[in-house]
Amino acid sequence: MSFEWWHWIVLGIGLVIAELAVPAFFVIWFGLGALLVGLALLVLPLGATAQLGLWIVASLAMVGLWFRVFKGGEYLKSRTRIGQSDGDTVGEVGLMAKAAAPFERGRVRFQKPLLGAEEWECIVDEPIAAGERVRVVAVEGSFLKVTKA
Repeated sequence: MSFEWWHWIVLGIGLVIAELAVPAFFVIWFGLGALLVGLALLVLPLGATAQLGLWIVASLAMVGLWFRVFKGGEYLKSRTRIGQSDGDTVGEVGLMAKAAAPFERGRVRFQKPLLGAEEWECIVDEPIAAGERVRVVAVEGSFLKVTKA
């Protein structure tokens, strides 16, 4: 069975549109690969095997390029990291904006945004009054665990 150029164009458009329904930024690369094969067929006569091979190689190359360009870039460094590794958060010093006690949440404010926000709810092991300096000792879910600095 031989595919025509317009088959690939329709498949590509369908996959690009399907990206709207899929909650991951992944299907679009296979759609763009199909569009590339459709455009290549307008210029070059290719057999079915060459068409499928070009589609696979183009799609995987676009996926690889996407992750290479954006995976380690500034894009990931600027977003919040709640629920992920503590990283550089542990050891940061802030100021208690709302007093906290064991079994009561408080609020701590930082001079520069920490994990994407300047103010965080916090939990403590000992009572800490508002206005005292505190140090982050752990990230527990969406709360920071702090102690007196």
